[in-house]
Amino acid sequence: MANKETIKVLMFGWEFPPFASGGLGTACYGLTKGLSRSGRVQITFVLPSLPGDIDENHMKILTADNLGLDKSKIKFRTVNSVLRPYITSKTYSKKKFGLEGMPDIDNEIYGTGLFEEVERYAQQAKVIAEQEDFDVIHCHDWLTYPCGIEAQKVSEKKGKRVPLIAHIHATEFDRTIGHPNSHVYEIEKRGMDSADYIISVSNYTKNIVVERYGIKPEKIMVVHNSIEPRKTRQPVNSMVKKHHKIVLFLGRITIQKGPDHFLWLAKRIVELDNSIRFVMVGSGDMFPHIIEEAANLGIGDKVLFADFMSGDDVDKAYQMADVYVMPSISEPFGITALEAIANGTPTIISKQSGVSEVVKNCLLADFWDVDEMANKILAVLNYTALKETLVEEGLDEIGGFSWDTSAQKCIDVYGKAILEVHRL
Repeated sequence: MANKETIKVLMFGWEFPPFASGGLGTACYGLTKGLSRSGRVQITFVLPSLPGDIDENHMKILTADNLGLDKSKIKFRTVNSVLRPYITSKTYSKKKFGLEGMPDIDNEIYGTGLFEEVERYAQQAKVIAEQEDFDVIHCHDWLTYPCGIEAQKVSEKKGKRVPLIAHIHATEFDRTIGHPNSHVYEIEKRGMDSADYIISVSNYTKNIVVERYGIKPEKIMVVHNSIEPRKTRQPVNSMVKKHHKIVLFLGRITIQKGPDHFLWLAKRIVELDNSIRFVMVGSGDMFPHIIEEAANLGIGDKVLFADFMSGDDVDKAYQMADVYVMPSISEPFGITALEAIANGTPTIISKQSGVSEVVKNCLLADFWDVDEMANKILAVLNYTALKETLVEEGLDEIGGFSWDTSAQKCIDVYGKAILEVHRL
């Protein structure tokens, strides 16, 4: 394929801003912006969505113009599905049950379980693939791998087999801390085996894919996530900040993200300085447990809980904090660390994260080492020179980040895969 030819990408995802609840949506948005700016790619982005979601107002938002994208380079197509970000079999059942009684929705069309619904999504994706013209298939995480496999079968029937790219933002080993659901693992493994190339968000994740899924290293290309340039914002004032230094946790309240470790850190710090306050922003299956654990540890009055935030509210949360902590047990990347640094917030992250491969101006500690992480938090809070250095040098470092770089690496993978398929 000549360098100046446009590459048509059929992309499958399962969340996209403004309707996003985690790093996957942020990454898909950033990467899509970078790809559209390249002038080399045209994207058809397929997403699952309920009829109740895709009303007139929703579709007005989910357009290239409203998302700051080049409408000549991207269009969205939606599939009627109950699938949602970070869904499990249990939450799928709750979501489907919650549909009962909603007008204009026929519950009989949905799968009886999560994995049947994933297959149903794949079959609808197959119909879209029959209608679209594409040179490469790009799938984000396990829910979409069956979609990519079906789309590739369609391309073969059309007489032009196109390459399949499996983009790994997280594995089942990350999400479950080493106790994978066998069905999810099988879908992931099948997707990785079927893919012509795999894009991993970090070397940390690449190593997991090699060791746990038996994939050859040369099949995996590392494309780190990035961040869009941020405008300078004024510091946020709050009643809490006027009287206390603030330590922030922002992310999904799930075992993977280490919210319980954050509370153990808080307990240790409070024993040394009970004037410090801790803010936890996010939602997830561990939320009730974390509230109860804070009370059990005797720090319920020192920890403030906020629900899921998005947009400017996220930036305000970072700017309100004196230090941001990401104590993830297994973090494929960790875009929140980049967001915190970009907002001028000193950042401490676990060594068990992909983002630690690309940023230098933050502090690192093993997620399980409560003493080391607590000491580093206190150092940032108590030593102005350290805090100012992390902020100033962090902002300079982040200024060199761009989704355009990540996009170009993906384009290179597309080109390589297309050339190899043509040689077959």
